[in-house]
Amino acid sequence: MPEVAVAVVDAEVREVLGVPGEKAVFEPLAHNPHNGVTAGVWRVTGGGRSAVLKVLTRTKETSVAWSASNDPRHWNFWRREAYVYRSGLAQVWQRHGIRAPRLLACVDRPDGDVALWLEDVPGEAATAWPLARHLDHAHRLGAAQGATGAGEDPPWLSRQFLRDYVSGKTTGQDLLDDDEAWRHPLVREHFPAGLRADMVRLHHDREWFLTVMESLPRAFSHLDQWPANVRSDGTDSVLFDWAFAGDGALGEDLGNHLPDSVFDLFVPAADLPGLAKAAYDAYLHGLRDSGWHGDERLVRLGVCASAVKYDWLTALMLARAGESPVAYGGRGTAPAELRYRERGSALAFLAEWAAEARLLAPQLGFPEAPSGR
Repeated sequence: MPEVAVAVVDAEVREVLGVPGEKAVFEPLAHNPHNGVTAGVWRVTGGGRSAVLKVLTRTKETSVAWSASNDPRHWNFWRREAYVYRSGLAQVWQRHGIRAPRLLACVDRPDGDVALWLEDVPGEAATAWPLARHLDHAHRLGAAQGATGAGEDPPWLSRQFLRDYVSGKTTGQDLLDDDEAWRHPLVREHFPAGLRADMVRLHHDREWFLTVMESLPRAFSHLDQWPANVRSDGTDSVLFDWAFAGDGALGEDLGNHLPDSVFDLFVPAADLPGLAKAAYDAYLHGLRDSGWHGDERLVRLGVCASAVKYDWLTALMLARAGESPVAYGGRGTAPAELRYRERGSALAFLAEWAAEARLLAPQLGFPEAPSGR
């Protein structure tokens, strides 16, 4: 049982599952253990029923990069997810086939934490989806964002997420220009030729990319769309973890979902070019089907320029080349050679996105990228 007063947990279990707390079984679920806003996530079963418990906190000790914030606009504001659920904003895309788990209870605990009790959604996780299901989700996302646009702007939604998220991740940045780091066998043998120059250029152009992303048409965005946060319940895409939700560029969510599918080994890197092209077309068709009539090139630029979100990843992989890679949620290890090969290929694909963004942006009235002059 989570380490809070037994009486508090007992009352919550009785309310949600209808059984005493001692009759419930708490099963820890995979999540990012480094994030300072998450005290834990559990599947709780009892009385023939089940629910997911997620506890939000502001007191967890963690690294500066993942520390919780009390600023409602900060990308890692600790109470945001509770507000998104309580307000109903998490269900704003439901008529387009994307919904959140149902909120069963939201409890402000005496210790200051917040307990979110959510529907335990059955169905297939997107980590095992066939490519066609990813395309269906992309179409739904396009329709949802085309219809809702920027939507409401309550004071607890994130602002400038991409800039603040990327700026806070600095591990290994000094290694981007370090010859020895690039000679590590994992890097030398599994990163494609030319990747070093491409990633150094992306890093140097970061401010330009961020400015472009902040100047594009806006959309209410989830900002953490990747396969581990999505399931299919047989009808809808069910989207979890709304902790980052807020203002984003049109296309930014898609630009997150696609590379993350490869970075965490859910989709082979060899499939990424075909998936990305088909998913972009599906997203655009969704936008058009919803009545969106803007310039398609702005959407394409939003997807391609979102490559800047992964500016930090190359440096991190250089820094951790000598470590045993750990799977998401801290469970087990992933084969180092496979991870570096797949991520290297995905980073090379993002370099192509970045190059396309540099060419496209001036056609739409943006200044040229500094290194492109």
